[in-house]
Amino acid sequence: MVQFEELLQSLQALKPEIDDLADALGIKSLRSEIEQLELRATEPGFWDNVEKSQQVLQKTGALKGKVEAYEALCQKYEDTQALIELADEEEDLTLFDEAKSEVDAVRENMEKQRLQTLLTGEYDKNNAILTFHAGSGGTEAQDWAEMLYRMYTRWAEAHGFKVKAVDYLDGDEAGLKSAVLLIEGENAYGYLKSEAGVHRLVRVSPFDSAGRRHTSFSSLEVMPEIPKDVNVTIPPEDIKMDVYRASGAGGQKVNKTSSAVRLTHIPTGIVVASQVERSQYQNRDVAMNMLISKLVEIKEREHLEKIEDIKGVQKEITWGSQIRSYVFMPYTMVKDHRTSYETGNVQAVMDGDLDGFINAYLKCASQGTLQK
Repeated sequence: MVQFEELLQSLQALKPEIDDLADALGIKSLRSEIEQLELRATEPGFWDNVEKSQQVLQKTGALKGKVEAYEALCQKYEDTQALIELADEEEDLTLFDEAKSEVDAVRENMEKQRLQTLLTGEYDKNNAILTFHAGSGGTEAQDWAEMLYRMYTRWAEAHGFKVKAVDYLDGDEAGLKSAVLLIEGENAYGYLKSEAGVHRLVRVSPFDSAGRRHTSFSSLEVMPEIPKDVNVTIPPEDIKMDVYRASGAGGQKVNKTSSAVRLTHIPTGIVVASQVERSQYQNRDVAMNMLISKLVEIKEREHLEKIEDIKGVQKEITWGSQIRSYVFMPYTMVKDHRTSYETGNVQAVMDGDLDGFINAYLKCASQGTLQK
């Protein structure tokens, strides 16, 4: 039947790309590395250092996940081809919609795995630290910052990442003034680095009794969490530590203790804070890791030789250069100004449907076509 013949041709057109994907992902080398890691796990004394052994097991699991995902894609292709051929042979048009859906699923799966090949940055595989800052505008901007906090939490949870609140400062009447989230999982930073910048909201404000339209801004900083085994030395005299009482939105986000820690890097003025842990020492460790991550990220972004070359206060909120606009009124649209990718389904985006924006950014970045 013509319908199934065309569908089969559409599926078979994906086969060369699937084969090329094996080379792009380095499936052969991944299998070899997995074998070597599994041999290490059988060596005497492997468990003497629990932290290092856990790292080996985690890496093995991550590599196996990539190989298994590719193998599942190949199996999906074979199963879909068999379904189409059977439906064509039986001339059963009732299977057409199912077969078409399976072809679309193969294509979507392939595109998703191909995006992983674009994550080649030094820290792309790392966890991501997200820092939210409400812009000027009081309650309206603080509410917008909390909407973004929820949006990225939803995205992370939907993709199987672990989300941990590190710091949270309530807004005056609603929303938040600032907050920090740790997104844990492979490639978290690689995907979320595209989201760093100023986000602009246009809507009728629920806080304006006159029902006027408002424009609000909030910024998002994204940095990779630097592993503890990376050797970064910061002189103690360059750090000022303040201890204060945690003040967040209750048990959902922080533990209210008297052990919150704020660290200030004196040479640059960078400030980081942690209040989610129960002890001052734990919070200091978390804050120090954030500070190191921030300094390393700036050093890499500005192509500096060493951390000591960072000069001045690092201010990243520039209201004239938003990366994305979210319009609720007079029409509905979310548009990324760097890639021109847009969608009219604002609610889906606010519920965490960000893959289209992230994918468009990664593709444009790899092609050098990002707009400034």
